[in-house]
Amino acid sequence: MSLLTVSNLSLRIGETPILRDIDLSVDAGQVLGIIGESGSGKSMTALSIMQLAPAGTQFGGSIVLDGQELIGRPERDMCAIRGRDVGMVFQEPMTALNPLMTIGDQVAETVLVHRRIARAEAERIASETLDRVGLPAAAFPRDRYPHELSGGQRQRVVIAMAIAAGPKLIIADEPTTALDVTTQAQVLTLLKRLVDEDGLGLILITHDLAVVAGIADTVAIMKAGEVVEAGPTVELFRNLTHPYSKALFEASSHQPPRNPPAVTGGTPVLAVDEVVRDYPLHRTRLFAPPKHFRAVDHVSLKIERGENVGLVGESGCGKSTLARAIMALEPIQGGAIAIDGSWLDPRHGASFDTRRKLQVVFQDPYGSFNPRQRVDTLVSEPFHLLKSAAPQGAERDKRIARALEEVGLSSADAHKYIHEFSGGQRQRVAIARALIIEPSLIILDEAVSALDVSIRAQILDLLANLSDRLQLSYLFISHDLSVVRAITDRVLVMRSGKIVEDGPTEQVFANPQHAYTQELLAATPNLERALREREAAA
Repeated sequence: MSLLTVSNLSLRIGETPILRDIDLSVDAGQVLGIIGESGSGKSMTALSIMQLAPAGTQFGGSIVLDGQELIGRPERDMCAIRGRDVGMVFQEPMTALNPLMTIGDQVAETVLVHRRIARAEAERIASETLDRVGLPAAAFPRDRYPHELSGGQRQRVVIAMAIAAGPKLIIADEPTTALDVTTQAQVLTLLKRLVDEDGLGLILITHDLAVVAGIADTVAIMKAGEVVEAGPTVELFRNLTHPYSKALFEASSHQPPRNPPAVTGGTPVLAVDEVVRDYPLHRTRLFAPPKHFRAVDHVSLKIERGENVGLVGESGCGKSTLARAIMALEPIQGGAIAIDGSWLDPRHGASFDTRRKLQVVFQDPYGSFNPRQRVDTLVSEPFHLLKSAAPQGAERDKRIARALEEVGLSSADAHKYIHEFSGGQRQRVAIARALIIEPSLIILDEAVSALDVSIRAQILDLLANLSDRLQLSYLFISHDLSVVRAITDRVLVMRSGKIVEDGPTEQVFANPQHAYTQELLAATPNLERALREREAAA
C-alpha cells in the first residue's frame, strides 16, 4: 500500500474549480516531483494534502495518508498530523522561521508540540537533528538566530524542523528556487539522503525540470489544476506526449536568437578599474586596531556598447555589492568607476545625468513597485533624472505608451495597477521603466530567477531583442548559469570578492579554467545530463 494516495481529488473555492480529478501516489522511500507553471495547482495540491486550503473550499475525492483519510477530518486531528506525520519545507526560509527565536528553540518547539517529553530531551533531539542536516553545534551554536545564517543554512533549519518529529511524508514547495547552484545541490542531496536513511516519502514541487530529473523517482506534470502527464521520471521525459509537457521541456533549454551589433571600440559603457569595497568590523577589544571585511577586492571589468555580460558566483561572493557600487549606492574605498566615460565621484556618487545612463531591474518586480500607483506613474519615475524638464501631457503619455509597447504590453496597460498583472508581465513593466529614459546600461539582478521556465524564455527573448535592436548593454547578475549562458556574450565568475575567470560565454562553459568555475558548472542542474546518469545507473 502506498504511503500517500490521492484519488480523484477536486477542489472548488466558491463556484471556481481549482483542482480537477488529481491522482497521485507516493511510496515510502520514494520522491514524487510535481512540475508546472505558476497557477497550475501545484501548491494548492500540497495545501490540500495538509488540509490548509482557504475557507470556503469544497473538496471531492480522497486523500489517504498511511491508511488515514484526511478529507473531512476535524481540525484538532489535523493539527496533530501536521508536523508529526507530514512535514513541510517552504520556499522562503526567512519567512518560515521566527526571527525572535533561536534555531535550537524553533526545532525543539516542533518536537515539544508533537511529543510528550521534557524540554531537555526535546533540545537534545533538536541538536541531533540539526547535526543531521549539516549544522553541527561546534560551528552553529543552537543559540543563533535566523538572521545570523546564510540562505542555505536557514533552509537546513527549516528541513530540520520538518523532520524533527519523525514524519512519514515531507512536502518541499520550491525549496531551492532562491539558492545559488552549489547550495541548491547541497540541499537537494540532503533531502535525498533523508529519504534514503529514514524511508520518508518526499513530494518535491518545482518549476525546474532539471532539478526533478536529478532526484525524483516519478513525476507528475500539472496544468490548470489537472495532471496532464505522469509516470517514472526517465520514461516520462524520454516519451513526452502532451503538448504542454513538450513546451515546458523546450522552454527549459531555450536560447534566444541573438544578432549582437559588432563592437566598434570607443568609450565603453561601463569601466570598473581596481574597485575595492570594504565594510568595517566591530572591534573585539577596546583599543584593538580597526578591522574590515573586503567584499570587493580590486575588481576590474569593461562592458562595450551592445554587449551582454554575465556576473555569476555563489551568494556572498560580492556580486550585488559590486552592482551597488556601480550604481553609486555605496561608496568605494579604492579604484574608479566610469559610466559612458563619466567617472563617478567615490564620495558623492553620480550626478543625475550619469544616473540617467544606468537603470536596474530587480529580482522581485512586485516588491520594487508601489502598489498604490498606476503603471503610468511607475514607468515614468525615471523622468526625474532628465536634464531638461520631464515630458508632460501628450508627450509623457506617448513616451509611456512606447516603452510599454517595446516590452510587449499595450498602451492601455498604463491605467492599470501592478496587482492586475502576472509575474512575467510585472517584470515587463520593470523593464519598461528601465527603458523609458533610454539608458546605456541596464543591470539585471536575478531578474528571471523567480519566473517559470516558459515565462523566463519569453523575458529572455525580449531582453535579447531589445539589446540587439537598441544597442543596449546588460550586466546580468544571476546564480542560474543556464540563463547566463542563454543570453550573455561574455561571463565573469566571482568568488570571495575577486573575478577568478573572464571570457566569452561559450568558451568558459565549454572549457572552464578555474577550479571554482568547474565546481559551479558541475553543481548546475542539467536536464539531459541528469537523464543520462539515471539511464546509466539503471
